[in-house]
Amino acid sequence: MGNADYVIGEPERYPFAMSEDAIGQWINAFLIKANPALHKRTFLKPHHRTAEFCGTCHKVHIPEAVNDYRWLRGQNHYDSFLLSGVSGHGVASFYYPDKAQPNCNGCHMPLVPSGDFAARRNDDGESLTVHSHAFASGNTALPHLLGLPDHVIEAHRAFLTDSLRVDIFGVRLGSAVDAALAAPLRPHVPALKPGGEYVVDIVLRTLTLGHHFTQGTSDSNEIWLEVTATAGDRVLGKSGGVDADGAVDPWSHFVNAYVLDRDGNRIDRRNAEDIFTRLYDHQIPPGAASVAHYGLRLPDDLTGTVTITTRLHYRKFDTTYLRHFQGAEFAGNDLPVIAIAADRVVFPVAPAAPTTAPARATPEWQRWNDYGIGLLAKPERGMLKQAEAAFERVAALGAPDGDLNAARALIREGRLDEATDALERARAAGARPWSVAWFAAEVALQNGEFDTAIEMLTGLVETRFPDARARGFDFSRDARLLNKLGNALFERSKLARPDEARQWLQAAADRHSLALQQDPENFSAHYALAQIHARLGNDALAAQHRAEHSRYRVDDNARDRAIVAARAGSAAANHAAEAVVIYDLQRPGAFELEPGGVLGTPGNP
Repeated sequence: MGNADYVIGEPERYPFAMSEDAIGQWINAFLIKANPALHKRTFLKPHHRTAEFCGTCHKVHIPEAVNDYRWLRGQNHYDSFLLSGVSGHGVASFYYPDKAQPNCNGCHMPLVPSGDFAARRNDDGESLTVHSHAFASGNTALPHLLGLPDHVIEAHRAFLTDSLRVDIFGVRLGSAVDAALAAPLRPHVPALKPGGEYVVDIVLRTLTLGHHFTQGTSDSNEIWLEVTATAGDRVLGKSGGVDADGAVDPWSHFVNAYVLDRDGNRIDRRNAEDIFTRLYDHQIPPGAASVAHYGLRLPDDLTGTVTITTRLHYRKFDTTYLRHFQGAEFAGNDLPVIAIAADRVVFPVAPAAPTTAPARATPEWQRWNDYGIGLLAKPERGMLKQAEAAFERVAALGAPDGDLNAARALIREGRLDEATDALERARAAGARPWSVAWFAAEVALQNGEFDTAIEMLTGLVETRFPDARARGFDFSRDARLLNKLGNALFERSKLARPDEARQWLQAAADRHSLALQQDPENFSAHYALAQIHARLGNDALAAQHRAEHSRYRVDDNARDRAIVAARAGSAAANHAAEAVVIYDLQRPGAFELEPGGVLGTPGNP
């Protein structure tokens, strides 16, 4: 359940453990090396190697005693990892690794050479290694504030670099997100027209992460996209600029969660006790993508070329928070900024002809697929149609992910017959059989074919897929899957004879109970169990689960007042919270953009 939910006691110690005498210390060290079993038990081996051990502090909730409101979920690396393709437990991921990552240590505590007594010959069987305890990527601010050696920050930089991909994917020949799209950029690069208006589509894709980017303290983490348009030495447009104090332009695209208190004020001082709801959440799941749109108008007299450059920056603690805790000592935000990824495209300007540029190393089908995934994440219906079109391009390039992901969009639109056809094409093209089964079960459920859905979902829970098992996958820990199977069994009970209905209901209860073993605060499972036990006549259990559902469910009605206040209080946040956002590269007052915007030149508005 998180929040340091573990029991700790006074460990049994070796003789002379507390001795200050040199001989006593030597004897203690000798005994540990001679018989390390007690030492291992004391330090929780092998439990400390599990994601559950990390989850005791990295799955957080805010109880009513803290916020005087109700139970709320906070940061949650644990479930994000557990429900991902990286762990091999998530059944609905877009991408999967060749081998499942069994715990957090595989990424955050990599093996490093060591001459320590406890070092082992791990990977290659030759060099002695231990697991690094630097926990790279965890916090780049503290090493800087504490004046630690440069190599500490460099370890963070090495870990974070290329953990995401930035792709200037396409340009829309107009000022709207539904204008004609020229994509993918590279090897073909179209010529832009002087005086023309364009929307540049940039794709962000998580690559090496096993949980959402960023998760953790996403209110004070600062990740932003810097986009610059230039023509020679002339700056045509800018988003993601920084002022003299080190503050990032609030009109930038941030890959974070904008968290509010109940009055609509942003949570910006690590005041977790005031967390109430989110205005928006731009974090990116593992193996997924997002799309950011940027508007640009070219000068009428432009010649030569236009260069679009983008960088994804990471900084631990934004300027507002740094100013808060440094107080009078604040002299600007000098915390390390790490450029995680970058991209650049040079466009010819008409009447010059379109040009070619080196193709991206990423396969074209995958670029279209990532673009579609990013569009699929947007709630606006028009984006869903564009995602479907992107996945059609993936299929045309021969990748089975195209029809598979098109089925996701078709199911969301309720076009179930078309989704069935897409899934059959994906199956024939060699798509992952467990992914096909997951979406086929969803279609069967919506069509009322409960027996078919139950068989498919049971096969998923039991991981009846040789390739998945060979990779170390086990879908029985996906609470979403267990709940869906429980719901299918519950619906099936309604069609059974009275003497059989109880068996179906009990089977449904068993599946939802398994979901609660994985996530005790899963309000969907509590809701389903309240209904099931009411039908079974278990009034006490039904009441218990109703109370738990009421405790853990999201209070949607209470969000409205805070969100309305936040939108009124910050024009930049209000803009970023829209379903589809176009960031203006020539917004008057943009940081690092000369007055006059597109018609200005540096130092000469």
